[in-house]
Amino acid sequence: MTKTVAVYGGSFNPPHIGHVMAVTYVLCVARVDEVVVVPCFIHPFAKQLASFEDRLAMCRDAFAWIPRVTISDVERRLGGESLTLRTIQTLRAEHADWSLRLVVGSDVIPETPRWHGFDRIRQIAPLLVLDRPGAHRSSIPSLFPDVSSSAIRSAIAAGDLATVQALLPAPVFDRIRRDGLYRAEDSA
Repeated sequence: MTKTVAVYGGSFNPPHIGHVMAVTYVLCVARVDEVVVVPCFIHPFAKQLASFEDRLAMCRDAFAWIPRVTISDVERRLGGESLTLRTIQTLRAEHADWSLRLVVGSDVIPETPRWHGFDRIRQIAPLLVLDRPGAHRSSIPSLFPDVSSSAIRSAIAAGDLATVQALLPAPVFDRIRRDGLYRAEDSA
């Protein structure tokens, strides 16, 4: 029996309420059996990230409470630069009974020509494009808040925790505050 699994990859630096809402939205409307959240190991476009272990832990904090959601460390197991094609090929090889879909925000559509093997990615895991405010319009209307991880990191670095508290799942906010993640000296 085939199981339809949506793969939701990203930096999750940190995971915020928009990410959580995207996962729950996909589970509600996309006719998928499960969502697998995949934090990238090393960003292919050289973005500076918190440690993989911190981002993996924050993903567990943010998503583990949602039924039919799992957090995968597949990109750490693969090592090196994270490439979506390699990740979905690995997931397909490890789970022959899975039919894959790839969840992306409309904000990344302009970047897809830079992705390694994007045409092959779409063949293996047809896209589920979620509209992001101010980004390329998709077939699914934007229901998500205008929030970004980069704005959250900037606010934290500036010491403005009050602003970001409402934009982060409570356990993620608590971990960031407790562990001192994204402080000004970390953001340089």
